[in-house]
Amino acid sequence: MQANTQPILKNIVLIGGGHSHSIVLNLFSNNPVAGVNLTLITPDQYTPYSGMLPGHIAGFYNYSQCHIDLQNLSKFANAQLYLDQVVGLDLENKQVFCANGSAIDFDILSIDIGSTPAKLSLPGAAEYTIAAKPVKQLLEHWYKLQEMVIKRPQKPLCISIVGGGAGGVELALSMLAGLQKLGSENLEVHLWQRTGELMPNHHPTVRKIMQAVLINKGVKLHLGENVCQVRPATNEKVEIQSESGLILKCDRVFWVTQASAANWVKDSGITTDEKGFILVNDNLQSVSHPQIFAAGDIATMINYHLPKAGVFAVRQGKPLYENLRRTILNKSLKPYKPQKEYLSLIGTGDGRAVATRGDFTLPPHQLLWHGKDCIDRRFMAQFRHS
Repeated sequence: MQANTQPILKNIVLIGGGHSHSIVLNLFSNNPVAGVNLTLITPDQYTPYSGMLPGHIAGFYNYSQCHIDLQNLSKFANAQLYLDQVVGLDLENKQVFCANGSAIDFDILSIDIGSTPAKLSLPGAAEYTIAAKPVKQLLEHWYKLQEMVIKRPQKPLCISIVGGGAGGVELALSMLAGLQKLGSENLEVHLWQRTGELMPNHHPTVRKIMQAVLINKGVKLHLGENVCQVRPATNEKVEIQSESGLILKCDRVFWVTQASAANWVKDSGITTDEKGFILVNDNLQSVSHPQIFAAGDIATMINYHLPKAGVFAVRQGKPLYENLRRTILNKSLKPYKPQKEYLSLIGTGDGRAVATRGDFTLPPHQLLWHGKDCIDRRFMAQFRHS
């Protein structure tokens, strides 16, 4: 009698459409594995590419150029797509719970949902500021602001960005450039940083260069100012107050502070760090649940101290795919080793970029922006299936 060679079906469920999962889907579409039922659960059809988002805000890219179509990508990966928000997990029964009431079974789970700025503990921040993530909501507010400027370019406009890390600095420069391109005639951009220096995780040379760029472009810096309250003011304005007593009235306040994790992750019983991010080993595998993997901002590697940066989410995509594949095939997993130093290209909003890697830094130049543009366009091209 002929032996049954039918493969055993396994359900791989991907939660979140971040950079790592976009790459995983792309690799599954190019190299499908027999016996795999692939499912993606994500709230939005389009996922932004963080490398091009500041360029989109500054007016260099349109929406489609900097967003990956997850519906199209899922179709080519032969994956089922659920456009829904995950609200919880049942790890014992291996189920994912969605906001619409669906319960989705998994054998292997991978989580790549990114992070959101931590702000809920500060009075008024949740109600009166615009978080940098999720990006969809950020862009909805940004487009409304653009419409307002187009209608009344002469109207005085004051915006604040709270958080002077790389994300806040790039957002300040991009918003300044984007609104100036639309003809805003009376614009003030304020950048708040609780420590005495911008971009504390970067080399001092980069900090110095970026601070000079901001000052030269007229961005008003509030260094060593710890915002302690945000409240509504008159004429639909918002008032920011810092611990020093400094008070400023703004039209919009954008929040780009330290990252935090979704509550349902910690509530699920997966082992996390003190901030609620999933602890993973070198195989990007949960230290408490071997059938669960995590990548991107939501993951904290126990053996490496990595910043929450898109460059790592991109680099983790292929190793994550390999280990999901190896798990299905009952093969030993391969460790992911993040690079100790990596090239960072920071746009200045004006068609130039700063390059930095370790102790090496190059000041703003058009050629560096051109290089960044080529890298970013090449990355996005891999997801364009006809």
